[in-house]
Amino acid sequence: MNLSFISKTALFRGCPEKDILNMAKHLDFRIVKYEKGDVILSVGSTVTDIGLVLSGSVRIEHTDLLGNKSILDITSAGGVFAESYACIPNEPMMVDAVANEDCDILFISVPRLFMPCQTCRSQNRLIQNLVMITAEKNLQLSKRSMHISPKTIRGRLFSYFSQQVSAQGSSRITIPFDRQQLADYLNLDRSALSKELGKMKNDGLIEYSKNNFEIKIDIK
Repeated sequence: MNLSFISKTALFRGCPEKDILNMAKHLDFRIVKYEKGDVILSVGSTVTDIGLVLSGSVRIEHTDLLGNKSILDITSAGGVFAESYACIPNEPMMVDAVANEDCDILFISVPRLFMPCQTCRSQNRLIQNLVMITAEKNLQLSKRSMHISPKTIRGRLFSYFSQQVSAQGSSRITIPFDRQQLADYLNLDRSALSKELGKMKNDGLIEYSKNNFEIKIDIK
C-alpha cells in the first residue's frame, strides 16, 4: 500500500501516513485489481464501501432500457467513486462503475468510518474530506446538466470547452474523453459529434488532435 500516494489524495488530505496505517484495519482497507472493461459495481447493487482509485481510472456510466449509454464521470487516480451510495444504507446503484483501464482500487468501509475509534486520530478529518468531495461531485453533475442543456451540438461543445478552459486556465486543453466518451458525456451521436468538430475546425474556431484541443476564440 503506497501510503505516500494515499496521503496526497483529496480523501486523505491532512492525514499523516502513520494515522492512515492505523485506520487501515478499522476501516477494513481492501485493494482489488481490475482489468480494462471489468464492471466494478453494477446497477441495482448496494454498496457500503467507497472506492479510491490508486492507479488507472474508473468510468461511471448509465445505460437506459434501449441500450443508450451516457458517461457521467471518469474518476482518475486519487479520486473516489460510489461515495453517495455507500453513505445511504441499502440504496441501489443507478449507475455502473467500470474499469476505464487497468486499475487498482482501495475499498474503504463507510459504516466503520462512522464508528468511533480511539486510535484513529485522523478519522474526523477523513469524514470532513468525504463531505467536501461529495459536494464537489454534486457540482460536477450540475455542470454536466448545464453542458447538455443547449439544443445544438456546437452549443454543447462550447459549453463544455468553456468550462475546461476556465478549469485548466488555458485555451489549450486536454480532455479526459475519447470521441465516443465525449459523445456519451454530452448525450450526442458520435458521428454527428465528429462532423460538428470538423466544421468547427474548418470555421477556425478550434484545432485538435485526439483529446488535445486549442480554442481559437475567447469563450471565457
